[in-house]
Amino acid sequence: MTTPDIAARRALGACAVLMVGTLTLTACGGNANAKNDDKGGKESAKTSVAKIVISAKNGSTGASINSTGVQVSDGTLTDVKMTVAGTGQAVPGSTSANGGSWKPKEQLERGTKYEISATAKDEDGKTSAANSTFTTVTPQNSFIGTYTPDDGTTVGVGMPVSFNFDKVISDKKAVQSHITVTSSSGQQVVGHWFGSQRLDFRPEEYWKAGSKVTMKIDLDGVQGTNGVYGVQKKTVTFAIGRSQVSTVDANTQTMKVVRDGKTVKSVPISTGSPEFTTYNGQMVISEKYKKIRMDSRTVDLANAYDIKDVPDAMRLTQSGTFIHGNYWYNKGNPPFGRQGTSHGCVGLQDVKGGQGATPAKWFYDNSILGDVVIVKNSPDKTVSPDNGLNGWNLAWNEWVAGSSV
Repeated sequence: MTTPDIAARRALGACAVLMVGTLTLTACGGNANAKNDDKGGKESAKTSVAKIVISAKNGSTGASINSTGVQVSDGTLTDVKMTVAGTGQAVPGSTSANGGSWKPKEQLERGTKYEISATAKDEDGKTSAANSTFTTVTPQNSFIGTYTPDDGTTVGVGMPVSFNFDKVISDKKAVQSHITVTSSSGQQVVGHWFGSQRLDFRPEEYWKAGSKVTMKIDLDGVQGTNGVYGVQKKTVTFAIGRSQVSTVDANTQTMKVVRDGKTVKSVPISTGSPEFTTYNGQMVISEKYKKIRMDSRTVDLANAYDIKDVPDAMRLTQSGTFIHGNYWYNKGNPPFGRQGTSHGCVGLQDVKGGQGATPAKWFYDNSILGDVVIVKNSPDKTVSPDNGLNGWNLAWNEWVAGSSV
């Protein structure tokens, strides 16, 4: 700021006293004051041009747990503090390299009250501040989808993308249109609704071996039903491994394991007995257990069995069909390759603990989630496409008909 020297100020003061009424001096005095204000007084009163915007407005409810943050225009952030209201627990966050934005490091909790205070400065060093107290969307007013497969995994060629939502979805088009699934193979991928809470995606044929699948979930703020909004926003990628499709023939009681188009092994098996037949159809391995308890009461078969340590077990249907090891078979009359004796599962010869060099252990060790097991020539019906991850049992035109976009 430029300041007139003492003599000039005294002279100006004298002129004002002696000749305050003259036009000439009034004009002269006015010019001097304008110069001083332009270089000093006006600038000292000037406020910062840095404008801070906190995405969650003060007093708001239903704030996003993903995109809540701070941005500044015409300035840079100098400090941002976020805490859980009431407890003062700090919420860690990070500022962008250019100082233009800040966001929490982790997803916020639903139904939680938070406080944010932020300061910024403009290029002249003037500061501005903003504060907000808000509450994130509640669990009652939001929905999430539990999905498979997980990010970064490698799965078999039969693994669909499958969402199970925790709320009934009435606007299926809105929800499905905010989930996109693409493959590096170029295969067309289409979604299909099973009821109002499950949405699966798959191509017309099995995934191409070695391809990469990308799923983009952009459901944050999307209304799934009246007053209920999505909260998920992320990108998930998974890889398709080698192709392995194993075909169980109930007539011959054998299973042919085909990997990348070549038969690698023929395994004797035992399917369901005439009383408890095994489903036909294409089934996908959805879970693997080195040891699992199988209790007939969980599948409405009364007290038929309760085996606490079934070895080398892999789930094929949600209703309880597994392909697994069997160590309790009649050693004097082994059923494998000869007859069906199970309660609907596919059994392979094994030993207790599943640690021997058995057909069951070999198949377990050589299988991954998403591998396909096909059962044919059983007297039972074809497995329902929504019983497990078994949508491959729907013809492509039927699958496409179940899409909402």
